[in-house]
Amino acid sequence: MNVLGIETSCDETAAAVVVDGTKMLSSIVSSQVEVHHPYGGVVPELASRKHIENIISVVDKALSTAGIDQKEIDAVAATQGPGLAGALLVGFSFAKAYAYALGVSFAGVNHLEGHVNSVFLESDPPPFPFVALLVSGGHTGLYYVKSHTEMTLLGQTRDDAAGEAFDKVAKMLDLGYPGGTVISNLSKKGDPGKINFPRPFLDKNGCDFSFSGLKTAVNRYIQEHSDKYKDEQNDIAAGFQEAVVDVLSIKLITTAKRQAADHVALVGGVAANERLRDRVKKEAAAQGLTLHIPSINLCGDNAAMIAAIGYHYLKEGRRSDMNSDVYSRVHI
Repeated sequence: MNVLGIETSCDETAAAVVVDGTKMLSSIVSSQVEVHHPYGGVVPELASRKHIENIISVVDKALSTAGIDQKEIDAVAATQGPGLAGALLVGFSFAKAYAYALGVSFAGVNHLEGHVNSVFLESDPPPFPFVALLVSGGHTGLYYVKSHTEMTLLGQTRDDAAGEAFDKVAKMLDLGYPGGTVISNLSKKGDPGKINFPRPFLDKNGCDFSFSGLKTAVNRYIQEHSDKYKDEQNDIAAGFQEAVVDVLSIKLITTAKRQAADHVALVGGVAANERLRDRVKKEAAAQGLTLHIPSINLCGDNAAMIAAIGYHYLKEGRRSDMNSDVYSRVHI
């Protein structure tokens, strides 16, 4: 089954063609980083407008790259939520109209389930069940994954998501947007042990996260060292990143052991962070766990993961009608 996936949950306009939920024929992503960079974060209205401008060309490019035409599309899947309501509406409405015009099935899918299913686009996917850590700009959660579409939320952030904390700390340091990449790059030049920021574990044996206290600790350090923090940016970035990585990696491994899972997955935009990938690989290997991480291009928001999970929705008969609407928040 050739599934056309469409993703517009935030500031990436994306389209992809995936066969049977595993074989990626194309994955096109149009970034809006330059549009939102001057504002230090995503401006919802601007994001929606850019999606409207870009979606037709992105879908056309996805089809041409896949080497197929519209008549060879068997179904359309689009992100229904969670995300920015206005941004979601652009892709979701376009996808409904596209499916209707082609006379094919349509599925509105959960963006978070898409991230978890990104590992099945790789050559060595995990067997069920496994534990997945989803870390992105808007979400941080641990899931016990029983099937492509059946996932139990074990714990999530009580305040800021990890990716959100990266963006906010970058803004405190006047580093611009997006914060994840710039902090990762600065951290390579800094000493992660020079400034010891707190590790907000809450309950070490629990599955919930909290990063607002860590963010506040960084802000307090900047205020208390206002005369020299500019010269310490590399060390501040490294210390902050190490604190986040400590919490994420330990929580994932501890949860996997408690759930008696032999396989773990690290997914979402923050999964592209080099230090986090290296640390989780090391910790998983030490505990005899098999780690699955999608390629860098599949960590951030993309439509291939949407087409992949859409295939499984449709396989289960979960089709969306033309009256279905988007949703901005959801828990799985």
